[in-house]
Amino acid sequence: MDITSIHNWYERAVFNEVMAQAEAFPHLKGNDDVLADIACVALNRLPPRYIRHDVDLAFFQTERERTDNERAVVEAVEFAMGFVQARNAMRARG
Repeated sequence: MDITSIHNWYERAVFNEVMAQAEAFPHLKGNDDVLADIACVALNRLPPRYIRHDVDLAFFQTERERTDNERAVVEAVEFAMGFVQARNAMRARG
């Protein structure tokens, strides 16, 4: 059984959104550890959506489900950005 094509649809969506939102925070550019932390926090706020091929999800989703999923990704990343930056600021203080 070949399972190498199975993946969580949210992973790529979250990674892309993290990079898009990081544009507004120049101090995050090139800080791969912080960006990875942000992606992890965001992914943990979303339910897993395992698929074999991205087209599978697109084919079976309604337009509303697609819009809801995209909004959920944006909101999860926004939360994660604030959370990780606040935690890092607290650590820096002492």
